[in-house]
Amino acid sequence: MMTSDADSADRSGAKADFDFRMGTRIVFGPGKLDVIGSLAAELGGRRVLLVSDPGIVKAGHVGRAIERLREAGCETSVFDGTAENPTTEHVDRGVLAAREFGPDLLVGLGGGSSMDCAKGINFLLTNGGRMQDYWGVGKAHAPMLPMIAVPTTAGTGSELQSFALISDAVTHAKMACGDRKATCRIALLDPELTLTQPPRVTALTGVDAVSHAIESAVTRPRTAMSMTFSRRSFSLLCEALPRVFAAPDDLAARADVQLGASLAGLAIENSMLGVAHSLANPLTARYDIPHGQAVGVMLPAVVRFNAPVVGRTYAELERELVGEGSGKYEPGERLAIWLEELLRTAGLASRLSELGVERERLSELAEGAHKQWTKGFNPREVRDEDPLRLYEQAF
Repeated sequence: MMTSDADSADRSGAKADFDFRMGTRIVFGPGKLDVIGSLAAELGGRRVLLVSDPGIVKAGHVGRAIERLREAGCETSVFDGTAENPTTEHVDRGVLAAREFGPDLLVGLGGGSSMDCAKGINFLLTNGGRMQDYWGVGKAHAPMLPMIAVPTTAGTGSELQSFALISDAVTHAKMACGDRKATCRIALLDPELTLTQPPRVTALTGVDAVSHAIESAVTRPRTAMSMTFSRRSFSLLCEALPRVFAAPDDLAARADVQLGASLAGLAIENSMLGVAHSLANPLTARYDIPHGQAVGVMLPAVVRFNAPVVGRTYAELERELVGEGSGKYEPGERLAIWLEELLRTAGLASRLSELGVERERLSELAEGAHKQWTKGFNPREVRDEDPLRLYEQAF
Protein backbone atom coordinates (compact mmCIF):
# COMPACT_ATOMS: atom_id res chain seq x y z
CA MET A 1 0.00 0.00 0.00
CA MET A 2 1.25 3.47 -0.85
CA THR A 3 2.41 5.58 2.12
CA SER A 4 3.59 9.15 2.44
CA ASP A 5 3.69 12.11 4.78
CA ALA A 6 0.16 12.86 3.61
CA ASP A 7 -0.88 9.37 4.76
CA SER A 8 0.02 10.13 8.37
CA ALA A 9 -1.69 13.49 8.07
CA ASP A 10 -4.84 11.70 6.88
CA ARG A 11 -4.87 9.39 9.90
CA SER A 12 -4.73 12.35 12.28
CA GLY A 13 -7.16 14.36 10.12
CA ALA A 14 -4.97 17.43 9.70
CA LYS A 15 -1.87 19.23 10.85
CA ALA A 16 -1.95 19.58 14.61
CA ASP A 17 -0.68 23.17 14.61
CA PHE A 18 -2.12 26.15 12.77
CA ASP A 19 -2.25 29.93 12.73
CA PHE A 20 -5.80 30.94 11.81
CA ARG A 21 -6.69 34.52 10.92
CA MET A 22 -9.92 35.96 9.65
CA GLY A 23 -9.75 39.61 8.64
CA THR A 24 -13.04 39.68 6.73
CA ARG A 25 -16.44 40.47 8.16
CA ILE A 26 -19.18 38.36 6.54
CA VAL A 27 -22.63 39.90 6.04
CA PHE A 28 -25.00 37.26 4.65
CA GLY A 29 -28.66 37.11 3.65
CA PRO A 30 -31.22 37.88 0.95
CA GLY A 31 -31.52 41.60 0.24
CA LYS A 32 -28.28 42.50 1.99
CA LEU A 33 -27.07 44.56 -0.98
CA ASP A 34 -29.28 47.31 0.41
CA VAL A 35 -26.90 47.82 3.37
CA ILE A 36 -23.81 48.41 1.23
CA GLY A 37 -24.02 52.17 1.79
CA SER A 38 -24.01 51.90 5.57
CA LEU A 39 -21.18 49.36 5.44
CA ALA A 40 -19.12 51.67 3.24
CA ALA A 41 -19.73 54.53 5.64
CA GLU A 42 -18.58 52.38 8.58
CA LEU A 43 -15.28 51.90 6.75
CA GLY A 44 -14.95 55.65 6.25
CA GLY A 45 -15.68 55.50 2.54
CA ARG A 46 -16.50 58.81 0.89
CA ARG A 47 -15.21 58.21 -2.62
CA VAL A 48 -15.98 54.68 -3.80
CA LEU A 49 -14.66 53.03 -6.96
CA LEU A 50 -16.99 50.19 -7.91
CA VAL A 51 -15.36 47.53 -10.10
CA SER A 52 -17.66 45.32 -12.16
CA ASP A 53 -18.38 44.15 -15.71
CA PRO A 54 -20.98 45.03 -18.36
CA GLY A 55 -23.13 41.97 -17.63
CA ILE A 56 -23.53 42.92 -13.99
CA VAL A 57 -24.34 46.49 -15.00
CA LYS A 58 -27.02 45.17 -17.38
CA ALA A 59 -28.49 42.98 -14.63
CA GLY A 60 -29.14 46.12 -12.57
CA HIS A 61 -26.97 45.23 -9.59
CA VAL A 62 -24.49 48.06 -10.16
CA GLY A 63 -27.23 50.69 -10.40
CA ARG A 64 -28.82 49.45 -7.18
CA ALA A 65 -25.49 49.49 -5.36
CA ILE A 66 -24.76 53.03 -6.58
CA GLU A 67 -28.11 54.23 -5.27
CA ARG A 68 -27.43 52.82 -1.81
CA LEU A 69 -23.89 54.19 -1.74
CA ARG A 70 -25.02 57.65 -2.72
CA GLU A 71 -27.82 57.58 -0.17
CA ALA A 72 -25.07 57.04 2.42
CA GLY A 73 -23.18 60.09 1.16
CA CYS A 74 -20.58 58.21 -0.90
CA GLU A 75 -19.49 59.71 -4.21
CA THR A 76 -19.20 56.75 -6.57
CA SER A 77 -17.45 56.00 -9.84
CA VAL A 78 -17.77 52.77 -11.84
CA PHE A 79 -15.08 50.85 -13.70
CA ASP A 80 -16.80 48.11 -15.69
CA GLY A 81 -13.88 47.22 -17.94
CA THR A 82 -13.11 43.80 -16.52
CA ALA A 83 -13.96 40.44 -18.08
CA GLU A 84 -13.79 36.71 -17.40
CA ASN A 85 -10.25 35.70 -16.44
CA PRO A 86 -9.01 39.31 -15.95
CA THR A 87 -5.62 40.16 -17.42
CA THR A 88 -2.97 42.70 -16.62
CA GLU A 89 -4.51 44.93 -19.30
CA HIS A 90 -7.83 45.03 -17.46
CA VAL A 91 -6.06 45.88 -14.22
CA ASP A 92 -3.96 48.60 -15.86
CA ARG A 93 -7.06 50.25 -17.31
CA GLY A 94 -8.72 50.08 -13.92
CA VAL A 95 -5.73 51.70 -12.24
CA LEU A 96 -5.92 54.62 -14.68
CA ALA A 97 -9.60 55.08 -13.81
CA ALA A 98 -8.83 54.84 -10.10
CA ARG A 99 -6.04 57.42 -10.24
CA GLU A 100 -8.31 59.84 -12.07
CA PHE A 101 -11.10 59.41 -9.51
CA GLY A 102 -9.06 59.11 -6.29
CA PRO A 103 -11.06 56.56 -4.25
CA ASP A 104 -10.71 55.85 -0.55
CA LEU A 105 -12.68 52.59 -0.79
CA LEU A 106 -13.04 49.86 -3.43
CA VAL A 107 -16.03 47.64 -4.11
CA GLY A 108 -15.71 44.50 -6.23
CA LEU A 109 -19.22 43.64 -7.46
CA GLY A 110 -19.62 40.59 -9.69
CA GLY A 111 -18.03 37.19 -10.13
CA GLY A 112 -14.52 36.23 -9.13
CA SER A 113 -13.18 38.19 -12.09
CA SER A 114 -14.57 41.51 -10.82
CA MET A 115 -13.32 40.88 -7.30
CA ASP A 116 -9.88 39.79 -8.50
CA CYS A 117 -9.61 42.79 -10.81
CA ALA A 118 -10.53 45.09 -7.90
CA LYS A 119 -7.80 43.49 -5.78
CA GLY A 120 -5.32 43.89 -8.64
CA ILE A 121 -6.21 47.58 -8.95
CA ASN A 122 -5.70 47.90 -5.20
CA PHE A 123 -2.20 46.39 -5.42
CA LEU A 124 -1.00 48.82 -8.10
CA LEU A 125 -2.88 51.89 -6.87
CA THR A 126 -1.36 51.65 -3.39
CA ASN A 127 1.97 49.94 -4.03
CA GLY A 128 2.87 50.89 -7.61
CA GLY A 129 4.70 48.80 -10.17
CA ARG A 130 3.22 46.07 -12.38
CA MET A 131 0.97 43.17 -11.51
CA GLN A 132 3.85 40.82 -12.27
CA ASP A 133 5.73 42.31 -9.32
CA TYR A 134 3.21 40.75 -6.92
CA TRP A 135 3.16 37.23 -8.32
CA GLY A 136 3.62 35.14 -5.21
CA VAL A 137 2.91 35.90 -1.58
CA GLY A 138 3.52 38.93 0.63
CA LYS A 139 5.14 41.29 -1.87
CA ALA A 140 3.14 44.44 -1.10
CA HIS A 141 5.06 46.95 1.02
CA ALA A 142 2.36 49.55 1.75
CA PRO A 143 -1.16 49.33 3.18
CA MET A 144 -4.02 48.94 0.70
CA LEU A 145 -7.40 50.61 0.51
CA PRO A 146 -10.28 48.92 2.33
CA MET A 147 -12.42 46.81 0.02
CA ILE A 148 -15.92 45.37 0.07
CA ALA A 149 -16.50 42.24 -2.04
CA VAL A 150 -20.02 41.55 -3.32
CA PRO A 151 -20.18 38.26 -5.25
CA THR A 152 -22.97 37.79 -7.78
CA THR A 153 -21.92 34.20 -8.48
CA ALA A 154 -21.38 31.30 -6.12
CA GLY A 155 -18.09 29.72 -7.04
CA THR A 156 -14.68 31.29 -6.57
CA GLY A 157 -14.83 32.30 -2.91
CA SER A 158 -12.59 35.24 -3.86
CA GLU A 159 -14.42 37.42 -1.35
CA LEU A 160 -12.73 35.54 1.48
CA GLN A 161 -9.27 35.17 -0.02
CA SER A 162 -6.24 37.44 0.00
CA PHE A 163 -5.24 36.39 -3.53
CA ALA A 164 -5.97 38.01 -6.88
CA LEU A 165 -5.77 35.68 -9.90
CA ILE A 166 -4.63 37.78 -12.85
CA SER A 167 -3.43 36.50 -16.24
CA ASP A 168 -0.42 38.04 -17.94
CA ALA A 169 -1.82 39.59 -21.12
CA VAL A 170 1.32 38.61 -23.08
CA THR A 171 2.35 35.19 -21.77
CA HIS A 172 -1.15 34.13 -20.61
CA ALA A 173 0.38 32.84 -17.38
CA LYS A 174 -2.18 32.85 -14.58
CA MET A 175 -0.57 34.72 -11.70
CA ALA A 176 -1.68 34.20 -8.10
CA CYS A 177 -0.85 37.46 -6.32
CA GLY A 178 -1.44 37.17 -2.59
CA ASP A 179 -0.95 39.41 0.38
CA ARG A 180 -2.77 39.73 3.70
CA LYS A 181 -3.13 43.44 2.95
CA ALA A 182 -5.38 42.54 0.01
CA THR A 183 -7.92 40.77 2.22
CA CYS A 184 -11.37 42.29 1.82
CA ARG A 185 -12.64 44.08 4.90
CA ILE A 186 -16.23 42.98 4.25
CA ALA A 187 -17.77 40.15 2.20
CA LEU A 188 -21.38 41.05 1.43
CA LEU A 189 -23.23 37.85 0.47
CA ASP A 190 -26.69 38.40 -1.00
CA PRO A 191 -28.04 35.18 -2.58
CA GLU A 192 -30.68 37.18 -4.45
CA LEU A 193 -27.90 38.47 -6.71
CA THR A 194 -27.14 34.93 -7.89
CA LEU A 195 -30.66 34.50 -9.29
CA THR A 196 -29.66 36.46 -12.40
CA GLN A 197 -26.87 34.06 -13.33
CA PRO A 198 -27.34 32.32 -16.69
CA PRO A 199 -27.68 28.53 -16.25
CA ARG A 200 -24.23 27.85 -17.70
CA VAL A 201 -22.59 30.33 -15.31
CA THR A 202 -24.43 28.69 -12.41
CA ALA A 203 -23.08 25.32 -13.54
CA LEU A 204 -19.50 26.47 -14.04
CA THR A 205 -19.24 28.39 -10.78
CA GLY A 206 -21.02 25.68 -8.81
CA VAL A 207 -18.64 22.98 -10.02
CA ASP A 208 -15.73 25.30 -9.24
CA ALA A 209 -16.98 25.67 -5.67
CA VAL A 210 -17.26 21.89 -5.29
CA SER A 211 -13.68 21.51 -6.52
CA HIS A 212 -12.53 23.99 -3.89
CA ALA A 213 -14.29 22.11 -1.11
CA ILE A 214 -12.84 18.75 -2.17
CA GLU A 215 -9.28 19.88 -2.89
CA SER A 216 -8.94 22.06 0.21
CA ALA A 217 -10.09 19.12 2.36
CA VAL A 218 -7.03 17.02 1.48
CA THR A 219 -4.10 19.36 0.78
CA ARG A 220 -0.86 19.01 2.70
CA PRO A 221 -1.24 22.34 4.57
CA ARG A 222 -4.80 21.58 5.71
CA THR A 223 -5.57 22.05 9.38
CA ALA A 224 -8.42 21.18 11.71
CA MET A 225 -9.77 24.68 11.14
CA SER A 226 -9.57 24.64 7.34
CA MET A 227 -11.13 21.16 7.21
CA THR A 228 -14.09 22.44 9.22
CA PHE A 229 -14.80 24.91 6.44
CA SER A 230 -14.13 22.35 3.67
CA ARG A 231 -16.46 19.75 5.08
CA ARG A 232 -19.29 22.18 5.83
CA SER A 233 -18.88 23.64 2.37
CA PHE A 234 -19.13 20.22 0.73
CA SER A 235 -22.15 19.33 2.85
CA LEU A 236 -24.00 22.45 1.69
CA LEU A 237 -22.95 22.16 -1.95
CA CYS A 238 -23.61 18.46 -2.56
CA GLU A 239 -27.17 18.84 -1.26
CA ALA A 240 -28.11 22.28 -2.62
CA LEU A 241 -26.34 22.47 -5.99
CA PRO A 242 -28.46 19.73 -7.65
CA ARG A 243 -31.53 21.56 -6.32
CA VAL A 244 -30.38 24.77 -7.99
CA PHE A 245 -29.83 22.93 -11.28
CA ALA A 246 -33.37 21.51 -11.05
CA ALA A 247 -35.06 24.73 -9.83
CA PRO A 248 -32.96 27.84 -10.57
CA ASP A 249 -35.39 30.11 -8.68
CA ASP A 250 -35.03 28.18 -5.40
CA LEU A 251 -33.64 31.00 -3.24
CA ALA A 252 -33.03 28.78 -0.21
CA ALA A 253 -30.90 26.44 -2.33
CA ARG A 254 -29.13 29.44 -3.89
CA ALA A 255 -28.32 30.71 -0.40
CA ASP A 256 -26.82 27.38 0.65
CA VAL A 257 -24.71 27.22 -2.53
CA GLN A 258 -23.43 30.75 -2.03
CA LEU A 259 -22.56 30.12 1.60
CA GLY A 260 -20.91 26.83 0.66
CA ALA A 261 -18.82 28.54 -2.02
CA SER A 262 -17.69 31.22 0.43
CA LEU A 263 -16.77 28.68 3.10
CA ALA A 264 -14.70 26.85 0.50
CA GLY A 265 -12.94 30.13 -0.24
CA LEU A 266 -12.18 30.49 3.45
CA ALA A 267 -10.84 26.93 3.47
CA ILE A 268 -8.55 27.71 0.53
CA GLU A 269 -7.18 30.74 2.35
CA ASN A 270 -5.99 28.38 5.09
CA SER A 271 -5.14 25.23 3.14
CA MET A 272 -4.48 26.10 -0.55
CA LEU A 273 -5.46 23.79 -3.46
CA GLY A 274 -4.05 20.75 -5.25
CA VAL A 275 -3.13 19.27 -8.60
CA ALA A 276 -6.62 19.51 -10.14
CA HIS A 277 -6.13 23.27 -10.36
CA SER A 278 -2.62 22.82 -11.76
CA LEU A 279 -4.10 20.66 -14.51
CA ALA A 280 -6.99 23.06 -15.14
CA ASN A 281 -4.96 26.21 -15.74
CA PRO A 282 -3.20 25.03 -18.95
CA LEU A 283 -6.58 23.98 -20.35
CA THR A 284 -7.87 27.51 -19.82
CA ALA A 285 -4.70 29.14 -21.16
CA ARG A 286 -4.40 27.01 -24.33
CA TYR A 287 -8.04 26.21 -25.16
CA ASP A 288 -9.91 29.01 -23.40
CA ILE A 289 -11.92 26.39 -21.51
CA PRO A 290 -13.76 28.09 -18.61
CA HIS A 291 -12.10 27.40 -15.30
CA GLY A 292 -15.05 25.59 -13.72
CA GLN A 293 -15.27 23.24 -16.69
CA ALA A 294 -11.51 22.68 -16.74
CA VAL A 295 -11.14 21.84 -13.08
CA GLY A 296 -14.37 19.82 -13.10
CA VAL A 297 -13.26 17.56 -15.94
CA MET A 298 -9.94 16.83 -14.20
CA LEU A 299 -11.19 16.35 -10.64
CA PRO A 300 -12.52 12.75 -10.87
CA ALA A 301 -9.12 11.52 -12.12
CA VAL A 302 -7.38 13.49 -9.36
CA VAL A 303 -9.66 12.03 -6.68
CA ARG A 304 -8.79 8.53 -7.87
CA PHE A 305 -5.09 9.49 -7.95
CA ASN A 306 -5.14 10.83 -4.39
CA ALA A 307 -7.37 8.13 -2.86
CA PRO A 308 -4.52 5.81 -1.78
CA VAL A 309 -3.20 8.49 0.61
CA VAL A 310 -6.33 10.40 1.67
CA GLY A 311 -9.01 7.75 1.40
CA ARG A 312 -10.22 8.36 4.93
CA THR A 313 -10.99 11.99 4.23
CA TYR A 314 -12.72 11.14 0.98
CA ALA A 315 -14.80 8.55 2.85
CA GLU A 316 -15.88 11.25 5.29
CA LEU A 317 -17.01 13.45 2.41
CA GLU A 318 -18.81 10.52 0.80
CA ARG A 319 -21.03 10.19 3.86
CA GLU A 320 -22.70 13.43 2.74
CA LEU A 321 -23.78 11.92 -0.57
CA VAL A 322 -27.30 10.62 -1.12
CA GLY A 323 -27.69 7.16 -2.64
CA GLU A 324 -25.92 3.84 -2.33
CA GLY A 325 -23.65 3.40 0.66
CA SER A 326 -19.92 3.84 0.33
CA GLY A 327 -19.33 0.23 1.38
CA LYS A 328 -19.85 -0.79 -2.24
CA TYR A 329 -16.79 1.22 -3.34
CA GLU A 330 -13.18 1.76 -2.43
CA PRO A 331 -12.72 5.14 -0.66
CA GLY A 332 -12.79 7.95 -3.21
CA GLU A 333 -14.45 5.98 -6.01
CA ARG A 334 -17.98 6.94 -5.05
CA LEU A 335 -16.90 10.58 -4.87
CA ALA A 336 -15.32 10.40 -8.32
CA ILE A 337 -18.46 8.80 -9.79
CA TRP A 338 -20.64 11.47 -8.13
CA LEU A 339 -18.47 14.21 -9.65
CA GLU A 340 -18.86 12.70 -13.12
CA GLU A 341 -22.62 12.57 -12.63
CA LEU A 342 -22.65 16.17 -11.36
CA LEU A 343 -20.92 17.35 -14.54
CA ARG A 344 -23.53 15.62 -16.69
CA THR A 345 -26.39 17.03 -14.58
CA ALA A 346 -24.86 20.49 -14.99
CA GLY A 347 -24.68 20.07 -18.76
CA LEU A 348 -20.88 20.17 -18.74
CA ALA A 349 -18.39 17.91 -20.48
CA SER A 350 -16.97 15.02 -18.47
CA ARG A 351 -14.12 14.11 -20.87
CA LEU A 352 -11.36 16.21 -22.44
CA SER A 353 -12.18 14.77 -25.86
CA GLU A 354 -15.61 16.46 -25.64
CA LEU A 355 -13.88 19.85 -25.26
CA GLY A 356 -11.84 19.76 -28.46
CA VAL A 357 -8.58 18.86 -26.74
CA GLU A 358 -6.27 16.91 -29.06
CA ARG A 359 -4.58 13.83 -27.63
CA GLU A 360 -1.29 14.80 -29.27
CA ARG A 361 -1.21 18.01 -27.21
CA LEU A 362 -1.54 16.29 -23.84
CA SER A 363 2.26 16.27 -23.36
CA GLU A 364 2.35 20.02 -23.94
CA LEU A 365 -0.44 20.51 -21.42
CA ALA A 366 1.44 18.33 -18.93
CA GLU A 367 4.51 20.55 -19.25
CA GLY A 368 2.33 23.54 -18.42
CA ALA A 369 0.80 21.77 -15.42
CA HIS A 370 4.28 21.10 -14.00
CA LYS A 371 4.83 24.87 -13.79
CA GLN A 372 1.73 25.44 -11.65
CA TRP A 373 2.39 25.94 -7.96
CA THR A 374 -0.72 24.30 -6.45
CA LYS A 375 0.51 20.81 -7.34
CA GLY A 376 3.05 21.24 -4.53
CA PHE A 377 0.19 21.24 -2.00
CA ASN A 378 -1.37 18.05 -3.35
CA PRO A 379 -1.57 15.27 -0.72
CA ARG A 380 0.05 12.71 -3.03
CA GLU A 381 3.38 13.69 -4.54
CA VAL A 382 3.01 14.62 -8.21
CA ARG A 383 5.89 13.00 -10.11
CA ASP A 384 7.10 13.92 -13.59
CA GLU A 385 4.91 11.40 -15.38
CA ASP A 386 1.73 12.02 -13.37
CA PRO A 387 0.21 15.10 -15.11
CA LEU A 388 0.29 13.34 -18.49
CA ARG A 389 -1.28 10.21 -17.01
CA LEU A 390 -4.03 12.27 -15.39
CA TYR A 391 -4.78 14.06 -18.67
CA GLU A 392 -4.92 10.68 -20.42
CA GLN A 393 -7.33 9.31 -17.82
CA ALA A 394 -9.58 12.36 -18.30
CA PHE A 395 -9.35 12.25 -22.09
